[in-house]
Amino acid sequence: MDKTSAGLLLAFTVLALLWANLPFGASYAEFWDTVVDLRVGGMELEMSFHDIVNDALMAFFFFTVGLEVKREFTVGELTDRSRAVVPVAAAVAGLLVPAGIFLLLNPSGENAAVWGAVISTDTAFLVGALAVAGPKFPGRLRVFLLTLAVVDDIGALAAIAVFYTSDLELLPLLAAVVLLALVALVRFLPTGRGPAYAVLSLLTWGATYASGVHATLAGVAIALMIPVFPPRRLHVEHTEELARAFRQSPTPEYAAATARSLKESISINERLQGTYAPYVSLLILPVFALANAGVRLDGPTLAAASQSRLTWGIIIALVIGKTIGITAATALMQRTGAGRLAPGLTLARVGGGAALCGIGFTISLFIVGLAVDDELLQAQARVGVLAASVLAFLLGWAWFRLVDRFQPASTVGRFLVRDFDPERDHYRGNPQAPLQLVEYGDFECPFCSRATGSIDDVLEHFGPRLVYVWRHLPLTRVHPEAVGAARASEAAHLQGAFREYGRMLFERQDHLQTDDLLRYALELGLDVERFRSDLLSGAVMNRVDDDALDAEFMDLHSTPTFFIGSVRHFGPYDAPSLIRALEEAAR
Repeated sequence: MDKTSAGLLLAFTVLALLWANLPFGASYAEFWDTVVDLRVGGMELEMSFHDIVNDALMAFFFFTVGLEVKREFTVGELTDRSRAVVPVAAAVAGLLVPAGIFLLLNPSGENAAVWGAVISTDTAFLVGALAVAGPKFPGRLRVFLLTLAVVDDIGALAAIAVFYTSDLELLPLLAAVVLLALVALVRFLPTGRGPAYAVLSLLTWGATYASGVHATLAGVAIALMIPVFPPRRLHVEHTEELARAFRQSPTPEYAAATARSLKESISINERLQGTYAPYVSLLILPVFALANAGVRLDGPTLAAASQSRLTWGIIIALVIGKTIGITAATALMQRTGAGRLAPGLTLARVGGGAALCGIGFTISLFIVGLAVDDELLQAQARVGVLAASVLAFLLGWAWFRLVDRFQPASTVGRFLVRDFDPERDHYRGNPQAPLQLVEYGDFECPFCSRATGSIDDVLEHFGPRLVYVWRHLPLTRVHPEAVGAARASEAAHLQGAFREYGRMLFERQDHLQTDDLLRYALELGLDVERFRSDLLSGAVMNRVDDDALDAEFMDLHSTPTFFIGSVRHFGPYDAPSLIRALEEAAR
């Protein structure tokens, strides 16, 4: 969906420009300035089509942003400091450096108020641009940039709330706060939570709109009140019981109860993201582009923009400021040892991603409309945002072509991207051994099962001279239960039973459903309640994902894949072949 969303944004941006530049171009402004009146009793709401898009529809966009922020801080990447520290630092620099550059070029007057337009990255365009123009095997970079984008969004939302809100009305603001408290309490209702969220959210938006705070921020505030949690054991168990009952007696009542229980086993945050994200990406953001990107590119407008400090300030801040700020902060974090990049993610790749972060577009155009009322200044600012987005894409594309040429990813697959770490890796043998054998495997792969027997012979042959390391590469296309089995092995590891549990998985590869995995934990005498909880934890999921992302970067597509030391082993992996390869490496 990433490419589709970015493609629609681009198409509607071009459509807006064409519409605004037709010979009867005034019709563009006239259409979006058309006023709609809504009256209920003595209350009246008057909004133009442009206001409906920017104040009402965009509330859904900011709502999905708020849901994502809440999720990332609760169960996602930002719960793990070691994973988040570098992209968070890079994001902060990507906010401050462009703003500083812009204010150096536009230190005073109406122009200075537009500084907020240069701090934000358009996540939809960023992900789409990375898919189109990015390097080979962009998995690690994509995770890095998405983590960065969450912090970037927080900065942009804070700027809108603090610097672009005026004329506060205290009574409606107090009403909005009370309504938000009620939204937070909806989670405790036994039934009817969906309608309650809908009604209270609508009232909160109305109160926020009346208070003078930009109404879109109501979407963020509501999202932060909505709970998020990993799938809960009791819900999962109840759903399993209902599913068994439905299999035995397939009645409409059991079908409805099973569907309802299945839905409620996932947090409402994630359900709402799944429901609204496609509409936001494929409908609301394209309509926003259509309503805001229509700049009349006639001679006088382009001439004024080409000489405008405002236009050039936006271009330089977004294209140069984002690239320098994010790249320099990442380099500083690495140099000082305060953080480090994931395996396979180089500073050169981060630099290309930083260039793409100069695509500000959605929130940049949004803040332009908040910052200045003068139509000529708005036109110059919008030209700057559009030009910066194009230039940032071209810079990122050129950067990645150079990276692929001088640091070709195809060679990475020949070498191990993550060194053996006794504190992290699952291993057998002497961790100080001079010889090292690393396997990327899959518990549902029959060839890995056979290779395990070979490993026993290899370890016996070399004794203390060899350490064997296991890493996960679940091939989900051919082994649908592989991810669940990998996570179960990690849950067992947390109770000191990784090796025993792994052998059991290999022996019973045809039975790797959740019930089977829990039964194996019980057979090994593990704490099943703790095992069940760990199975759904972010730490376990991230551990498996880390190995899989390493394998993606190395372009590994089959299991088992072996590395002798840090060099990939090609050819047979029976015990005699592996012994010969290791002896050659020793020589």
